[in-house]
Amino acid sequence: MAKILDQPRYKCALAAMQTVQSIPGAIPILHAGPGCAAKLNDNNGTSGQYSANIFPCTSISEKEVVFGGADKLRNTIRNALRVIDADMFVVLSGCTGEIIGDDIQEVTQEFSDEEKPVIWVKAPGFKGNNYVGHDWVLSAIFNQYLKTPAPVQKTKGLVNLFAGVPQQDPFWLGNLRELENLLRAVGLTPNTIFGFGRGPENIRKLPEAEYSILVSPWTGTGSAEFLEKKFGIPLLKYPVLPIGAFETSKFLRAVGDFCKIDKNNIEEVIKKKEEEYYYYIERFADTFLETRIMGKRFTVVSDAQYALAVTKFLVNDLGQFPETQFITDDTPEEYRDAIRAQFRDLNYGIQADVEWNTDGHDIDTKIRGMDFAGTPLIVGSNWEEKIARQLGAHFINISYPMIDRLVINSSVAGYSGGLKLLEDIYTAALGRLSL
Repeated sequence: MAKILDQPRYKCALAAMQTVQSIPGAIPILHAGPGCAAKLNDNNGTSGQYSANIFPCTSISEKEVVFGGADKLRNTIRNALRVIDADMFVVLSGCTGEIIGDDIQEVTQEFSDEEKPVIWVKAPGFKGNNYVGHDWVLSAIFNQYLKTPAPVQKTKGLVNLFAGVPQQDPFWLGNLRELENLLRAVGLTPNTIFGFGRGPENIRKLPEAEYSILVSPWTGTGSAEFLEKKFGIPLLKYPVLPIGAFETSKFLRAVGDFCKIDKNNIEEVIKKKEEEYYYYIERFADTFLETRIMGKRFTVVSDAQYALAVTKFLVNDLGQFPETQFITDDTPEEYRDAIRAQFRDLNYGIQADVEWNTDGHDIDTKIRGMDFAGTPLIVGSNWEEKIARQLGAHFINISYPMIDRLVINSSVAGYSGGLKLLEDIYTAALGRLSL
């Protein structure tokens, strides 16, 4: 009997259209069945410069399944170039186009002489989810849009920065901007390609960077390593999204060592940031020490990025104790041992058990069997809200699906992000205390 997928935590690879959508001036062209874009664009109605409702799509029908869809794709690309004022067109093929064997590379390359670049990406859902699709899109853009490497004049202090999957991560843009601010604080110039004020111009600057930094346990590794190999850009893979003082200071020291920044400068920045951070913590010390408000145990149900980052924050900054942490993004096997090691590398000799699980019903059952010995804290998505309510737990929604909360530019990264997450946690706890 086939395993039933209950409470999905991600989407198919074609949803990497949102990666394209998050690059200003770029628009996806979908070689897929009708309705794919609408079904995949469900993140609280978020959109980029171009709404998913206007994405060009071949809307493959039975006719194309029988006779092939290359001609329809060709006409769709031609008409999109004619009527849409975009700077980059990225053709993504879905399941149907790949199953019938349409050669999107051959069709797309017919438009290689157009003024605007036309990129092709194979992104069928049967080959992966949108976490890996994100990597496929970036690798395709870097490979096809950036010309064959030649001696490139490097810009001193320029650093390519990648973190989070656009729109799949509700806090992707705020986190990215906060990480940019941290790099600027230590004297670097971050180069990112997503969100307001970025776009193809920033993509063209990628080869000029002295370094690249990927803040992720695994997502985005392939595309970041592609830049490293093609342009010889040294890559720092930092596996933990830094939240709060402990991990953010650790992140800045790693950046300083990697980018050869004077240690005294790094420590001066950290000193100022930590002084401000702990000023706010001390103001509310009585609240944080009140045992009636918060229990001491927690569980996180999220993708690898947030399961690891939130666990580090709650243990290292707040002194909480972790129950089993659930990772729901179907992390490829080759990255899992390194992620497990991070869950064992916590302060005070604490270690967290971690389980990869995409079955919401099974996760629900296991959380019910935990002995929290007090009021638990459950951090996850909308799927965890029901069990949190039933167990009388404090609940924080931090990851997809997030349908009861609007995130515009909020961040949970860095020193300020740690304070924001603390606000959310204690707001939830104090709200229940007053009932």
